[in-house]
Amino acid sequence: MGESWDGAGHRPVVRRVTVVGTGLIGTSVALALRARDVDVALSDPDPDTLRLACDLGAGRPLTEADDRPADVAVIAAPPAVIPDVLRDAQDRGLAHVYTDAASVKASVLAGADRLGCDMATFVPGHPMGGREKHGPGAARADLFLGRSWALCPTGKADAETVATVAELARMCGAVPRVLDADAHDRAVALVSHAPHVASSAVAASLLGADEAALALAGQGVRDVTRVAGGDPAMWTEILTHNAAPVAEVLSGVAADLAATAEALRAFGADPDTRTDATLAPVRDVLARGRGGQGSLPGKHGAVRRPSYTVVPVVIPDEPGALGHLFAATAEAGVNIEDVRIEHTPGLPLGVCELYVLPEAENTLVGALAEGGWSVHPGR
Repeated sequence: MGESWDGAGHRPVVRRVTVVGTGLIGTSVALALRARDVDVALSDPDPDTLRLACDLGAGRPLTEADDRPADVAVIAAPPAVIPDVLRDAQDRGLAHVYTDAASVKASVLAGADRLGCDMATFVPGHPMGGREKHGPGAARADLFLGRSWALCPTGKADAETVATVAELARMCGAVPRVLDADAHDRAVALVSHAPHVASSAVAASLLGADEAALALAGQGVRDVTRVAGGDPAMWTEILTHNAAPVAEVLSGVAADLAATAEALRAFGADPDTRTDATLAPVRDVLARGRGGQGSLPGKHGAVRRPSYTVVPVVIPDEPGALGHLFAATAEAGVNIEDVRIEHTPGLPLGVCELYVLPEAENTLVGALAEGGWSVHPGR
C-alpha cells in the first residue's frame, strides 16, 4: 500500500516518545519502543487503563515533571477525538513531532485543520496491525512486526518531520509506506473495513444455530469470522468515518453474493431446467475469489508463490508439543513458510499444517515419520 519509505540518507534519532492513549495500539507501540530502550511516557483519561499499561512495562505515567518535549507524540485515540487531543497536545508542547494511529485519515485531517492544529509538525499515520481483542491487556510488542505503517503527510511537514515518524514506525518493526489520505481510506476500506463487515455478517448468521451445527464448525468458519470479535462501538465509529469508500466495496461484495444466491436458487428450484450455464455466476465468483486471495502479499511482503505444499502432522494438545515439532523440522533442514493449527473438538490432539516449499516436502515427511510423528502427506 503506497510507496515504501526506504529511509535513505539521514536517519533521525528517536529517544523519547509520549503515547497518548493506552489501548491495544498505543500500548503495543509503547511496548515495541521500550524494547528498543526508548523512554516512553504514557497518558490516558482512564487511570485504570493507564495503570495496567504501566504495569505491563509499556512506560511510565506522563507527569508535570516532563517539561521537555518528546521527540514524537503518538496519539492512539478514536478518530472522532484525535483532532481535539492533537490540539491539546500541541498547546501543551508535548513533542517536537506528532502522529496518530487512527485507521481513517481524511476525516482526522479535516478535523485537525478546522481546529487550527499545527500541520507542519503533524504526520498522520496508521500502523496496519491489530487484533480482535482490545485494551492494554491485549497489547503485544511484536504487533507491528513486518506490517505496513501508512504515513499520510499533508505537504506542510518538512522531510525531517516525516522521516522522524518513519523512523518510529521502523523501530516498532513496521515498514513505513507513504500515500495520501484519500488513497489510504480507499485502500483500508478494501483490505480492512469492508472485510470486517463481511466477517460480521457471516458470524451473525451463526446466531441461533443449533448445537449440532456449531459442533461441526471447523477452521474455515473460524478464519472467516475471527475479526468479527472486535468491539462493535469502536468499529461503528471507524466505519462512519470512512463511510463512502466502505459502502462502495460492500456494494460490490453484495452484488456478487446476490448473483451467487440467485444462481444457486435457480439451480435448486427445478432439476429439469438445470443447465451448465446456471452455475456460471457461482464459478465466476469462486474463480475470482481464488485469484484475489492469491494476489495478497505473503511472506516478507512479496507476492506469494502460487502454492506451498501442506504437510499435516497430528500433534498432542500438551505443553511443548509444538516446540518439539518445530525443532524436528529445523533438524531436517526445512524452513516453515507458514503454519496453521486446527484443533479436534473433544479430543486432546490437533492437526498442525506445515506450509513448505514443494521441493522440501519429501525431506520433511521422511524426517518427521522417522522421528515418530504422525504425518499425513497429500491430505
